[in-house]
Amino acid sequence: MKLWDKGIKVNDRIEAFTVGKDREMDLYLAPFDVLGTMAHITMLQKVGLLAADELPVLLAELKRIYALTQDGSFVIEEGIEDVHSQVELMLTRALGDMGKKVHSGRSRNDQVLLDVKLFVRHKLKEVVESVGALFAVLQKQSEAHKNKLMPGYTHLQIAMPSSFGLWFGAYAESLTDDMEMLLAAWNITNQNPLGAAAGYGSSFPLDRTMTTNLLGFADLNYNVVYAQMGRGKTEKNVASALASVAYTVGKMAMDGCLYTSQNFNFLKLPDELTTGSSIMPHKKNPDVFELIRAKCNRIQALPQEIGQITANLPMGYFRDLQIIKEILLPAFDELISCIDLATFAIDNIKVMENLLDDDKYLYLFSVEEVNKLVLNGVPFRDAYKQVGGDIEQGMFNPDKQVNHTHEGSIGNLCTAQIAQKMERLSHRFDFEKVDNAILKLLS
Repeated sequence: MKLWDKGIKVNDRIEAFTVGKDREMDLYLAPFDVLGTMAHITMLQKVGLLAADELPVLLAELKRIYALTQDGSFVIEEGIEDVHSQVELMLTRALGDMGKKVHSGRSRNDQVLLDVKLFVRHKLKEVVESVGALFAVLQKQSEAHKNKLMPGYTHLQIAMPSSFGLWFGAYAESLTDDMEMLLAAWNITNQNPLGAAAGYGSSFPLDRTMTTNLLGFADLNYNVVYAQMGRGKTEKNVASALASVAYTVGKMAMDGCLYTSQNFNFLKLPDELTTGSSIMPHKKNPDVFELIRAKCNRIQALPQEIGQITANLPMGYFRDLQIIKEILLPAFDELISCIDLATFAIDNIKVMENLLDDDKYLYLFSVEEVNKLVLNGVPFRDAYKQVGGDIEQGMFNPDKQVNHTHEGSIGNLCTAQIAQKMERLSHRFDFEKVDNAILKLLS
């Protein structure tokens, strides 16, 4: 079944190529297609395109179909092109001609625009929740280990004293910037495209504000041409937000790989969080960090991949846009899995103590000694040369006590201020409004 079928059989090779992975990808969208249809027909009844006695019958059947999408028993049957066709077929089988009325005032174009936005909105909430959990663990570890020093590096050469409090806390604050990106993606996504039809509106007297409210959107994509143009652009912006989170998590995983190696030995994963070798009995590999790193690198490529698919498309709908679903829809669960495993690993990781007692880290304290001379009135450049001379002559014998006091330093992590930053951002997502709207639609 195809919603556009006019009785002409399409060549089998052409059909297989053009349908592609749509039936597989559309399973992600199934519950959201049903929700969008429920809102649409509620509006159709209000504007006189459905009879008053037809609406409750259609809604009851759609709720039954929605339940199938939730328990995993919804399928797109062989020979059915996409989720839109499957839902309409199920309605028509159950209700006859009444089921054929639900497409009035819609195109598959604004249906998929809506489905993708509802799906993305739902998954962004899950990403935000996972990011929040990782943030909390990083903050906890930052406070727990704030007094334990570790080497700081530039150019992979020992540079200055750092601390595990700074290391954990740095990734926590990085997540606040990622949350800014997620908030922007949420705001772009949380606008209703329904009613744009094929990108040029409809001659029916649609009430687009009504469907906006029914689905809990914050606003409309008002211009119907822009609503259609937003496909691809929305996904690219969302992918940029996912890539931002992946950058933070992937970089942290790289540090995890480095710092758990024997040559660094700053961190240790519990044995049960490592894997082994088939021939080297001593191996305890940080595969969890390695796979997180690789998957996050792949997610960071998403915006470029989507940008390349859409780069030379003029105004209007093109089938090219179908391919975006294949790379974006599965990316949410992959990123959430990476975040959740990173949270688990960081929560259980062991921090090694007294690292800086090793003489190989002696020169970490060179800047500390320069600064002490400056505080005693020695001009900075003279102090720099004096300490450099002591190092060259083998006379460098520093005091290994570190006392940094400014905001964000070893002795003043500003953990509470970073938490406040994250809390302010988290409160700007209107999840409750969306959840209430969907619950009301389904009630």
